[in-house]
Amino acid sequence: MSATVRPGRASRRCGLGYGPAVSEVSSAPGRVVAVNVGRPREVAAGRRRVTTAIWKEPVTGRVRASGVNLEGDEQADRKVHGGFDKAVYAYALEDYDWWSAELGATLELGTVGENLSLAGVDVTNAVVGERWAIGSAVFEVCQPRTPCQKLGLRVGDAGFPRRFAAAGRPGAYVRIYSEGDVGADDAVRVVHRPAHGLTVVDVSRARSNDPILLRRLLVAPELADGWLTWAIERALKEFRRNPLDHDLRAALRTRLLELGLESGEVDAALDGPGEG
Repeated sequence: MSATVRPGRASRRCGLGYGPAVSEVSSAPGRVVAVNVGRPREVAAGRRRVTTAIWKEPVTGRVRASGVNLEGDEQADRKVHGGFDKAVYAYALEDYDWWSAELGATLELGTVGENLSLAGVDVTNAVVGERWAIGSAVFEVCQPRTPCQKLGLRVGDAGFPRRFAAAGRPGAYVRIYSEGDVGADDAVRVVHRPAHGLTVVDVSRARSNDPILLRRLLVAPELADGWLTWAIERALKEFRRNPLDHDLRAALRTRLLELGLESGEVDAALDGPGEG
């Protein structure tokens, strides 16, 4: 796929300080159990030393959410962590309870590296593009967490990232949609929920080559850039194998036009050489 069709922040119809006024859609707000931040540190990884910021500690008082971070929080490797689409990571207390039962041991809040430990919020089944009002800030759900080896270091089990991925409890990365401050015991109110219905766990499962899930990724404009790029590339390959799939063509055409391509460019992308 040409670089000209890659999504980017400029293509969003949402973002910092933009979008219509939001109205509450949930009558049963959750709450923030803890706000956790951390800075990079060196840890042993076998015979190597690696730098990671997965160790997070709860903080007291109010914490500013602005730009691409919570105040006091950093990432060690900005190529794969942090940024607009990974500004803040949220995980549910209920998922911690599940892990404690599964492992036969209690995991402390912050163990999986989350910034927001939440109760009463179905984080994994949150809709991509769903917005949470917390304190004076608003966050927008944009993708699941894909675990890396640093999670294994944190838990002390190199196989845990694979187990975490298979459990279907990925937690959610959220953008800072509107800057403000947050703190423990703040209410979490869902103030906007897109109609497309694509959830965080749906996105996480899309790598299983499920063609239906792949198409659903194309109809969620709030999806993180990396996932949207992946979905477009996979969908183009699928369409070129099956050019009579008119529904897939329509979904691709809509998404590429919304990303700013001219109609002729879209037709060229869709009608290029098929796979032999």
